[in-house]
Amino acid sequence: MAAIYWLIAFVVLVGIEIMTTALTTIWFAGGAVIAFVAALLGAAVAVQLLVFVVISFLLLFLTRPLAIKYVNTSTVKTNAESLIGKDAGVTAEIDNTKETGAVMVQGQEWTARAEKDSEVYPEGTRVRIRAIQGVKLIVSDEKEEA
Repeated sequence: MAAIYWLIAFVVLVGIEIMTTALTTIWFAGGAVIAFVAALLGAAVAVQLLVFVVISFLLLFLTRPLAIKYVNTSTVKTNAESLIGKDAGVTAEIDNTKETGAVMVQGQEWTARAEKDSEVYPEGTRVRIRAIQGVKLIVSDEKEEA
């Protein structure tokens, strides 16, 4: 009788995995299959639960790093943090005392401020993005080392 519950658990876990495709429940589905086999072989419920937990966590810890490495390899960083270290062109003079400045990077214009308050970068200057504060890029002369 317990074998049916493991089979139901397997189907539910696989269904969740298909809906999310996030590699969240597939490991537990594997544990449910092995617990199902243990139930068919007449193992006690406590043994079935132990098998489920042990196999699920073994699958999780041993195969998840490999799966993550090879699944969704075409994912591209889309967050603003990926801009740090990139070069940008100044499109409006950057002057912290006047609270002005903008740069163009990857086809988008961003508000920018100088890393050092004493620095002023005229339009046309090439700068390097050093950090992000709120919605402003913090830049410095690209010849400087971070």
